[in-house]
Amino acid sequence: MMFVSSPTELTTSVTDLLLAIESLGIFFLLPDRHWQQRLWRRIFALLAFSSLLGAIAHGLDLSEETKSLLWKPLYLSLGIMMALFFTVAIAARAGDGFARHLLPFCVATGLVFYGLTEWFGGNFLIFTVYEAIMMLGALWIYGVIAVTRKRMAAGIMSVAIGINLLAAGVQGSSLSFPVGPIIFDHNGLFHLIQMIGLALLGLGASRISAPDDAKAEA
Repeated sequence: MMFVSSPTELTTSVTDLLLAIESLGIFFLLPDRHWQQRLWRRIFALLAFSSLLGAIAHGLDLSEETKSLLWKPLYLSLGIMMALFFTVAIAARAGDGFARHLLPFCVATGLVFYGLTEWFGGNFLIFTVYEAIMMLGALWIYGVIAVTRKRMAAGIMSVAIGINLLAAGVQGSSLSFPVGPIIFDHNGLFHLIQMIGLALLGLGASRISAPDDAKAEA
């Protein structure tokens, strides 16, 4: 198996791989004591899986047919991941009971997103719009929690989401940044910024989902 010759595709592949490793590390570090924490672990597991697929698709010299097959589970994983992300935000605001009832509808939304990407030939713009809607909704929820309940963890989540939205904006641009002989295009820069946001998400998730979090921060 050969690597691609494009330097920017290689940096995109490497940063995708680093993102997968970071996500997997957070997955193992997060506790698994109750429903919200289990949901967060699934979110990071899906992100690790999709990032690994992205690293393979960007870094290896594959046929277009093989790449097309790789994008299918990648988009499906991202769609379900964002659905779980929005659900766990609702759980932080309205409680696990309400969020559990809403979970099937959120997952169905993720499946609809996957169907749309298939319908439009795997257009990444569709995911960008879907991600923005889910992230902005979660940002509003955590922002309200941070202001009304004075919870630092919710503030951390808000900052993390803001950084991830910034990363998405960079990905939609034509930015590139050389570091010596290494060139990061908009995809590589997207991953680098996302790593910062992901670390904060892991920190916030370890606190916001703890049952005694509100008491600890009161």
